[in-house]
Amino acid sequence: MRSLLTLLLAVLTLTAVAQTRSIKNSPPLSEGPANLAGMSIERLARIDKMCQQAIEDGDIPGAVALVARNGKIVYHKAFGMADNESGRDLKRDDIFRIASQSKAITATAVMMLWEEGKFRLDDPISKYIPEFENEQLLDSLIESDTTYTTKPAKNKITIRHLLTHTSGVGYGVIDGDARFKKIYHKAGITDLFTTENITIEESVKKLAKLPLHHNPGEKFTYSEGLDILGYFIEIMSGMPFDKFLRARLFDPLGMDDTWFYLPKGKADRLVTVQEMEGKQWRRYPVTFYDPDYPVKGARKFFSGGAGLSSTAKDYATFLQMYLNGGELNGIRILSRTTVQAIMSNQIDDLWAGSGKDYGIAFGIVNQEGQAMGGIGSEGTFDWGGYFNTQYFADPKEKIIGILMKQTRGTTSDNTGWMFRQLVFQAVDD
Repeated sequence: MRSLLTLLLAVLTLTAVAQTRSIKNSPPLSEGPANLAGMSIERLARIDKMCQQAIEDGDIPGAVALVARNGKIVYHKAFGMADNESGRDLKRDDIFRIASQSKAITATAVMMLWEEGKFRLDDPISKYIPEFENEQLLDSLIESDTTYTTKPAKNKITIRHLLTHTSGVGYGVIDGDARFKKIYHKAGITDLFTTENITIEESVKKLAKLPLHHNPGEKFTYSEGLDILGYFIEIMSGMPFDKFLRARLFDPLGMDDTWFYLPKGKADRLVTVQEMEGKQWRRYPVTFYDPDYPVKGARKFFSGGAGLSSTAKDYATFLQMYLNGGELNGIRILSRTTVQAIMSNQIDDLWAGSGKDYGIAFGIVNQEGQAMGGIGSEGTFDWGGYFNTQYFADPKEKIIGILMKQTRGTTSDNTGWMFRQLVFQAVDD
């Protein structure tokens, strides 16, 4: 009874401090004529041809493509199949596992709490999760039994390190270093998402005991840092991570189709993960994860790094809030000044020569990247997901592009870079 009252108090507290009204009032995303938004209808049609050709060539089974400009959806179409074995056509409002596109949402939630003065970005995470005291680096690994030796890290892991993948924490099964794959597997770390009966608190506390790739702040290593921060959000907010996102972000923005685990009424809209087998698209099998995780299982593990599912329009709504400087439909999610910090390079020259920097929540096109062509203006922010989804948003041109697919194992799919290039060539003002 006491725990129920505590949760109720937390919900009431969150409601009381829920996102404030803004003196700015940008309308919700809605459909509008492409020509009135400065986009060529004829040139946007090249996206149709690209998607249809990719399906015909067997590169993808289907895709949902969305383009918005100046707050208007000027292109939103579905192509191909949601499930080839059952013959289900893909629809515009179908739901996709967005995997690492979850990271920007989790980072946004962290910054919402930061705006309340609850912590500083350069606070050590051990201040809030004591299990991270005494960080250790991997020194050596004995392959035969996966035992290892460590040495003390020079720096403490901070919240900023976790947001920017510079903490030294690894990523288990998808880690680029085979040694860490073995260490994480032996420790029973939950990577990405799961149907198993485990909480993010349990997984993070196991993760805290493991060695780091490198000293915090020294390198960029893609990591489970955002999963750690999902648990951190629970600590700072006093409520489950999924409920925090629902109350403070998804409901205020009208993102009704974005969930860790889908309600029964939405499950039939989930797109199947598929792989090419011979010349046929088949359902992807159970591997280290169950592809059906959003609709079944214990429904207790809320992965801040990879656990959400969503639609193209819902995710475009999230990105539009950023293009508006942190506001949508008169609701202030973040201050414009906070958005400026999120969009600033946080990793110095660790990505030098790539045409991009990394901010607090996104990869960011820099001046060098703009000059490369086809990826947007300086300041364009982007990322993608493990199941072949991509997005970008250009603050200068006020353009959003989202391409949702749901595949694993394909190597011939070029629709990601082609879509982005075709969106920008359609600018006609």
